[in-house]
Amino acid sequence: MDITRSSPAPVRVVAVPPEPEPADPTAPPEPADLATLSEPAGLTTLPEPAYAEPLAPAPADLATLSEPAGLTTLPEPAYAEPLAPAPADLATLSEPAYAEPLAPAPGAGARARRRSRPRDLLALLRPGQWVKNLAVVPLALLDTHPWGAAAFLRTGWAVLGFTLASALVYVVNDLADRERDRLHPVKRHRPIASGRVSTAAAGVLTGVLALSLTGWAVAGPAWQWWPTALYLALSLAYSQGLKHVPLVDAFIVATGFVLRLVQGALLVGAEVSEWLALCVFSLCLMLALGKRRHEMTAAGRAHRPALSGYTLAFLDHLVVLVAVLTAVSYVLYLRDDAALAAGASLVTLLSAPCAVFGLARYLQLLLVEQGGGNPVHVLFRDRATLVNAALWAALVTLALVLPHASA
Repeated sequence: MDITRSSPAPVRVVAVPPEPEPADPTAPPEPADLATLSEPAGLTTLPEPAYAEPLAPAPADLATLSEPAGLTTLPEPAYAEPLAPAPADLATLSEPAYAEPLAPAPGAGARARRRSRPRDLLALLRPGQWVKNLAVVPLALLDTHPWGAAAFLRTGWAVLGFTLASALVYVVNDLADRERDRLHPVKRHRPIASGRVSTAAAGVLTGVLALSLTGWAVAGPAWQWWPTALYLALSLAYSQGLKHVPLVDAFIVATGFVLRLVQGALLVGAEVSEWLALCVFSLCLMLALGKRRHEMTAAGRAHRPALSGYTLAFLDHLVVLVAVLTAVSYVLYLRDDAALAAGASLVTLLSAPCAVFGLARYLQLLLVEQGGGNPVHVLFRDRATLVNAALWAALVTLALVLPHASA
């Protein structure tokens, strides 16, 4: 081999880039670099059209905000009157001009006053309390034999006299206590305390009742009106100051009911039983003390000065003590003084539990249910008391009729 022969030149290898793949017409083009993206040089900002006025920039301070210069307030149509703005103070709010209040008919107020005054004057007499006279005065008939029309007429006459006397006392008391009654949650609705009856009208009514009571005493039997006169004297002393003395106030109220019994017995011509009088006194004293206890729990001691001498515990003891005295005196009256036949002893024995139940029911209403403010409502509106009273009255009437039937 010839070493002088030149070797062939080395082959030069050149890298040929591969042909690009055909572009996919459905694929989205890759975005350019956002950092270097700029508007094309050939594009220019189009001017805004002339018909589109640029909006004024928002003010920096809201307090200086005003309507744009280009906007004008459209006038309201003539048929729609703008409403007046609401007043800032509700106290100055007045009715609109189209809502005029109706004027009262001429003389309507005077007619209303004329209609209400007789009703208020009647309420001043407290007709709801007249049942006390019907419940106590006829007790004199228990010891009267025989019963006749004359005895019932005289009993009715006694009831009329004490009804007039008690009504007179109620008016005088309301006149004297009108300022104090205005502080009581219930008594402030009384006719004088509430102002529905003037003091002048109450004074005229007092004179009419006094004249009527005088005519009753003159027309009746001579000198048999002294229990009613004594009742008026005690009531006058009660109104003038004794009602402010603890214990004395309740004892005077209970004594007035005993005088009712005595007045009925005088007109009927019967003798008053001591046990019956004691039973009436203790029963009415229990009701008076119960009323004061209810007043202490309902309105305190401010409206009645006599309540300063009581406590709830003291009144509770007194009420129970007087209730026991009432039951004992009733049983003793039936045993010793009641005009009962021998065959009526069993009926009398059956009436004693009714009397004890009535006392127990009142104590329950007073001490447990906090009632007793109005004894008339308690005795004549409580269903248990009404049923018990009806049974007791039936038994006592049967015991009283038996001796008359045997005679």
